[in-house]
Amino acid sequence: MKNTTLIIVLIMMIMSCNSKKNIPVSGIDVSNLDTAADCGADFYQYACGGWMKKHPLAGEYARFGSFDKLAEDNRTQLNDLIAEIASTKHESGTVEQKIGDIYSMAMDSAKLNADEYYPIVEDLNRVAAAEDKTELLSLVADLIHNGINAYFFVFVDADMMNSSMNILQLYQGGISLRQRDYYLDKDEHTTNIREKYKQHVVKMFELTGFSHDKARKNMEAVMKIETRLATAAYDRIKRRDPHANYHKMSIDELKKITPEINWEIILDAINLKNVNEINVAQKESIIEVNNIIATESLKNNIAYVQWKIIDGAAEYLSNDLFDANFDFYGKVLSGKEESQPRWKRAVSAVNSVLGEAVGQMFVKKYFPPEAKERMLKLVHNLQDVFAERISALDWMSDSTKLKALEKLKTFYVKIGYPDKWRDYSNLEIKKDSYYENIKRANRFENDYMFNQAGKPVDKDEWGMTPQTVNAYYNPTTNEICFPAGILQYPFFDMNADDAFNYGAIGVVIGHEMTHGFDDEGRKFDKDGNLKDWWTAEDARQFENRAKVMSDYYDSIYVAPGIHANGRFTLGENIADYGGLRIAYQAYKAATKDKPLPDIDGFTPDQRFFLAYSTVWATNTRHEEILRLTKSDPHALGKWRVNGQMPHIQAWYDAFNIAEDAPMALPVEKRVSIW
Repeated sequence: MKNTTLIIVLIMMIMSCNSKKNIPVSGIDVSNLDTAADCGADFYQYACGGWMKKHPLAGEYARFGSFDKLAEDNRTQLNDLIAEIASTKHESGTVEQKIGDIYSMAMDSAKLNADEYYPIVEDLNRVAAAEDKTELLSLVADLIHNGINAYFFVFVDADMMNSSMNILQLYQGGISLRQRDYYLDKDEHTTNIREKYKQHVVKMFELTGFSHDKARKNMEAVMKIETRLATAAYDRIKRRDPHANYHKMSIDELKKITPEINWEIILDAINLKNVNEINVAQKESIIEVNNIIATESLKNNIAYVQWKIIDGAAEYLSNDLFDANFDFYGKVLSGKEESQPRWKRAVSAVNSVLGEAVGQMFVKKYFPPEAKERMLKLVHNLQDVFAERISALDWMSDSTKLKALEKLKTFYVKIGYPDKWRDYSNLEIKKDSYYENIKRANRFENDYMFNQAGKPVDKDEWGMTPQTVNAYYNPTTNEICFPAGILQYPFFDMNADDAFNYGAIGVVIGHEMTHGFDDEGRKFDKDGNLKDWWTAEDARQFENRAKVMSDYYDSIYVAPGIHANGRFTLGENIADYGGLRIAYQAYKAATKDKPLPDIDGFTPDQRFFLAYSTVWATNTRHEEILRLTKSDPHALGKWRVNGQMPHIQAWYDAFNIAEDAPMALPVEKRVSIW
């Protein structure tokens, strides 16, 4: 009897465990919702209000959302790995020694403060001693090699017209406020920022040994040159037009349009003296650099270059310089209240210097192989559905459809981590100063990049480290990439059902796929070349349909008196829209033979849209809203939800949204592209 009873108990226990395993997991955390909100009036508040209440903005953040929460979790995991390495002595030249030493130097505030600004004194003095503009430009080239970019950016990337080959690229730059609008706009908010920037420049010169009078004169030179650079620069919308940013020419042709710039000296300094071709992305901007070199005094140009050194190095110097730098860029521009704790900055430094080495450790410990397998299945399902949607379009001709399907089929998919890891053996990390090591790391990265000029594109190279919480589409390689860092909750949950995963990571996948067919990506063919493969009528149809999206976002107020910029954010908005349409159809196809049950009072369709919305749950400071509206091609989190749902019929059906609901749009006013 005892044995029989024991067997029955064991059977019941096994059945209980099996039944629990078979219970679907919704993936939805109901505490993230604000069910008191009207989902037809503000679906973002309904879906994310609880999350926003649970995650008030800490002083170190101007914006904190689901991406940031996951990045924080990843950083904590990485800190555990890195701090353990740093606590042990390692053989010189090993990756472990390099990781440990960079981390330790970033953490050593006593040495940083003892060094003050002296790590940059030699560079400042070399620039001050330049006897003519040719000598100054040779120093500028050396600074570019070390990661300090004055006047313009130089880098290597695929030739848009010949995407299998890399070409040297010259790109507008040199403005420390990053966006030209800060130098040119006359509204009160921008004018106030500009005045505080002037004060900031003066203070930073004073903190690096300049007298007050000299600091003020230097600031005036900086503002004069940076304002000229900003005036000549392409605006944020024109920079999104690949045709407008392609001016391939020989080095001899470049010399003709910029006779004041000795390109032999510059290219030789960055080991590119044998390069014969270059893409001058914004030709007018580079011509203005030539004019600045010709017409501004040597003294003014020296002051400007010295400022670029100070501004670029401040993050790696003593507390007074770091704090002053944060007071402007963190507090004034973004509204942050305090800087990140030193350990977070140290982890970020290790990530930037030895990203793939850290990534290799990260995936080994935190990214299971089965996650990669499930992601591959999701990607293929979404590709199949996207192909069905393209084939069914009533506004596109068969000839264009055929080429679109060829492009979709040839997407190069990268998931989790690269198959081949970077070799850091030639990167030297010493215990001289934190900033000197950052310079050496920048030089190491630039040597790696510049060495690819004129060589075939390596399609296996990754544009993000595996621990990055993000994803991307690259038009010149026609690739979609999903690093291991983003393949975690709330984007991806191995235990959740398809309603959740298709609504979260499924839409992210569809988003990146749609970038291949947004207003910019559609201009590249299946091989990644900037080539028109559309009929004229199909292109016109696309532009008309895309304009519905841009006009809709133009009508949105992101702050009192401040509109969203529909043309600037058009590519990302089209990608969100396409991602939703594709992922929803893929989720329905994946579950048609085995429908999912309601869980926690929500239907599968409702969970799909809630999962999508939670991805964009965010709290943002007012200053950051204004800054991002000027600089970020993505819509704000709220409008990636409330700006998209009115165009998706399945959302209306899932939540019984009435025709007269505040968010509702008549069918004829909705976007209809992919």
